Amino acid sequence: MYCYSISSPAGATIAYHEKTSIYTKETREGMPKIPSFGILPLIKTQQASHLRKLRMTIVKKQSTKTSSPLSPSFLSALASKASHFIHSSISNVISPPIQPWVDPDQVLTGNFAPVEEMGPTECPVVEGQLPPSLNGTAYLRNGSNPQLRPRRALQYFEADGMIHSLHFSSDGRAIYSSRYVETYKYKIERKNGAATIPNFMAGFYGLIDVARFFGLLGQILRGRLSVMEGFGGANTSVAFFGKKLMALCESDLPYIITLTEDGDIKTLKRWDFDRRVMANMTAHPKFDEDTKEAFAFRYNMFCPFLTFFRFDENGVKHEDVNITSLKQPCLIHDFAITKRFVVFDETQLVFSVAKMMLGRGSIVDHNPKKIPRIGVLPRYATNDSDLKWFYVPGFNGFHLVNAWENEEDEIEILGTNVLSLGNILVKRVTTSLDKVTINMQTGEISRKVLSPRNLEFGAINSSYAGKRNRYAYFAVMEEVPKTSGVVKIDLETGREVGIRFYGVGSFGGEPLFVRKDAENGASPVDEDDGYVISYVHNENTEESRFLVMDAKSPELEIVAAIKMPRRVPYGFHGLFLSKEELSNIRVHTP
Repeated sequence: MYCYSISSPAGATIAYHEKTSIYTKETREGMPKIPSFGILPLIKTQQASHLRKLRMTIVKKQSTKTSSPLSPSFLSALASKASHFIHSSISNVISPPIQPWVDPDQVLTGNFAPVEEMGPTECPVVEGQLPPSLNGTAYLRNGSNPQLRPRRALQYFEADGMIHSLHFSSDGRAIYSSRYVETYKYKIERKNGAATIPNFMAGFYGLIDVARFFGLLGQILRGRLSVMEGFGGANTSVAFFGKKLMALCESDLPYIITLTEDGDIKTLKRWDFDRRVMANMTAHPKFDEDTKEAFAFRYNMFCPFLTFFRFDENGVKHEDVNITSLKQPCLIHDFAITKRFVVFDETQLVFSVAKMMLGRGSIVDHNPKKIPRIGVLPRYATNDSDLKWFYVPGFNGFHLVNAWENEEDEIEILGTNVLSLGNILVKRVTTSLDKVTINMQTGEISRKVLSPRNLEFGAINSSYAGKRNRYAYFAVMEEVPKTSGVVKIDLETGREVGIRFYGVGSFGGEPLFVRKDAENGASPVDEDDGYVISYVHNENTEESRFLVMDAKSPELEIVAAIKMPRRVPYGFHGLFLSKEELSNIRVHTP
């Protein structure tokens, strides 16, 4: 074998080995030409096993000079490396890099980026016609929209709430409006001109975030901030009961809002039905349309870790029922009701205050060793003595879509099961649609996967809440809360009986079912007589639309499409208000 040696000014030698045993002029002229290198004389070398596969190797020249272990240059290099190590270690303790999923520069991009408020603006119908039954109604959807850039980490679930509403006037016009929910947190930070309230779900990364938290405590102790006012963003959902329209998040009490005659949104006040430190309520209260009652709960960092309560039809709250059998704080996002019971789902999501206070990330943690449980409590219970817990391995229900009782003393629970629970804060999750059946007499439990498709944000005909229903509508999840389409599931067979994808580059959010009002003298008869509605955004054209789809159609055909005056960011949960509900809000608005 022959070796061409090519030396470089950088102090490296490139050896080119040719398999032929004869050196020829053509071979030498065919060598790769490297202008900055000089070709050294040809050196014939012996064949060696370690050179057989070698075509080009860079061999560094060995320095002939060696430094004494105690020479000044050695000590200087050692001191430099030690200084760099200490500085890097201290920086990682004080202010380490934050994770991409809580980095505002990566979270608040595209249609996740915030928008400015917009007053009432009329929107054109660009496809089809609005159904007459929508006249005099309204649709409101909540979502995160930070007014100020966070100082450090931001979990998208924690930003300031903004309501995006469409008011359908009596003469068929669509009026869009978007306003911040003016929470205590929103007002404090707007006054300060900076995002000063820590994001607990995003967590603390390093001592700098922990120090800011103690700075917040100092302001509270000096009376500059009030924990009695809460620090939530009211960004998750919208609810109506007790003649009150509310914006909610589970870390605070609801904020009462209203929709004006011209379609604008106004924040009235925080609903202080519970005067306690850092009082809160679920963002998913349940409403029984037959009894006009509402049911809710709150979870806590300290015992009791779960508390259930209900409201009568006038919004008067009944006494708390503390769930003392829950032995550790955990994140319970949703629950369900039947005609006789309330159903809680205790998942593997737990709270770790110690982890957060050590600057190691979110207060929410995933405990894979914990076995999920479902708790069933009589809905008019005055204490938790009749609460029954059932272990349901593998079921981490984040949203419970509905539950009902059948004739065999069984309760059936429909929910989306989060299979990748450890990624719940990363926005990319994997789910399945499951139905859990519990025999209240024997304790026998079964779980059936109705759909393996990645579904979330389930919706049903609201008049079937707590009753057996046949159809449910789910968003096809891309990344929370961004969805690529909507699927209609027959709950008796598990089959997909309706489906619509929004198209390349177009994404929506939660689909909401709206019952048909009497149209052309005919009243709705079937459970799925109605429409599915959702905001949809085209990321290629930067255009947002509001779609009204036929809930009975196998293709969920578009009945009407409204062009929005600007993009509508991806958001969370919405609410449809009937004519009667909208008039009740305005009558009882102070």
